[in-house]
Amino acid sequence: MQQSRLNVGFAFNHAGNAFTAIVAGLAGYFIAPVAVLWLVALLAAVSIGASLAINGSEIDHVQARGADHDHPSGPSGLQVIFGSKPLLIFTLAITLFHFANAAMLPLLGEKLSQGSHGTATLFMGACIIVAQIAMVPMAMLVGRKADRWGRKPLFLAGFAVLPLRGLLYTLWSDPYYLASIQILDGIGAGIFGALFFIVVADLTQGTGHYNLALGATSASWGLGAALSNSVAGFLVDKTSYSVTFLFLAAIALAASLLYWIAMPETRRNDTQEPGAASAPPATLATTTRAASAAATGNSRRVD
Repeated sequence: MQQSRLNVGFAFNHAGNAFTAIVAGLAGYFIAPVAVLWLVALLAAVSIGASLAINGSEIDHVQARGADHDHPSGPSGLQVIFGSKPLLIFTLAITLFHFANAAMLPLLGEKLSQGSHGTATLFMGACIIVAQIAMVPMAMLVGRKADRWGRKPLFLAGFAVLPLRGLLYTLWSDPYYLASIQILDGIGAGIFGALFFIVVADLTQGTGHYNLALGATSASWGLGAALSNSVAGFLVDKTSYSVTFLFLAAIALAASLLYWIAMPETRRNDTQEPGAASAPPATLATTTRAASAAATGNSRRVD
């Protein structure tokens, strides 16, 4: 239920982004370019008011950090980050994913500006809106099917559309064609945005260090995204847009293969349907408690 609510929230997030982009474009066109900044200030004030309206006493802080009420003390933070092989694999895969993904839209904007200077901004806005609109149903789909289908098949679909997107960018330069490809961006980003937090929660369940792991993984893929634009810009200067898109597509394919081959399913047994074969990796907190219980049992038998 909580995951469904989370993904409904992501659906509203993407819908809000699309709505804001449309309103900002209309305000800038019919009123003045500075009206976009007024809109941002207004929405920021509304967001602050909504945040202040949250009742802090209704937040379960133990659950919010991924701890167990019965065993609030888990393993150390470093053990959670470096002691979980699935978490390290997941971090590497999403870092490669964002390295391949981050530069694609900026490069697309540059490519559009070369052939249509007067309408480049319009097409760029269309690319953003198309992607955000596509993210809404994807977030809803993840909310409905993540527990039934598992995390891995859905995440693989999000990974798989990225190399296809990079390849399609090289086939034709028509602005309408390029803007339509952003539907794939919406599919991939919609799945990623909704499942990323769930998978990290799966891997850190009971440890009490969910937020630490979330910050570490986010920092890793953020670094990959930052490097993406630098490397892509260098390649465009030395080669061409098509070569750069193919390079990014190859990195995306490597990320997809890594996730497919090395990453286990993280859905817990209590959410699996009868007859499901896959089992998630045990969390570090569960492993630690099991080892402690076994040691206690052995010492009792020796006595």
